[in-house]
Amino acid sequence: MTRAARNTRSSRGSVALETVLVVPAFLLLVGLIIYGGRTAITHQSLEAAANDAARSGSLERSGPEAARAAEAAARASIEDQDIPCVAVQVSTDQSGFQTAVGTDATFRVTVSCRLDLSDLAVPGVPGSRVLTASISSPIDTWRERS
Repeated sequence: MTRAARNTRSSRGSVALETVLVVPAFLLLVGLIIYGGRTAITHQSLEAAANDAARSGSLERSGPEAARAAEAAARASIEDQDIPCVAVQVSTDQSGFQTAVGTDATFRVTVSCRLDLSDLAVPGVPGSRVLTASISSPIDTWRERS
């Protein structure tokens, strides 16, 4: 038997075996890249939504008005950016509105989003993940507060 014939016979089925080993690893890698990208983009979008909410709230004259404006701005921003959140929660720190006029104060907003990741079906990746972004915006020092 020639040497070429022996090499051919001994490597039979190796392509199928390599495919069985390499393809799942490649698909896992692609899934993890998609997971990381989706998480990073959603976090950036949440920071933008929190920024919009904090700025909108800081322009109001009272804590309750600021909270309503912040919630509306955050939800509108999330909707405009098509963030795939299952649940959105907006919380505010209104203590800056209780300080005296002439005192530096801030209005803080925290926006949380439960991101649905169940469509990825990557082993070790949870079906959803909660992402959070917090931003503070200054309240006008000389504006009346209530």
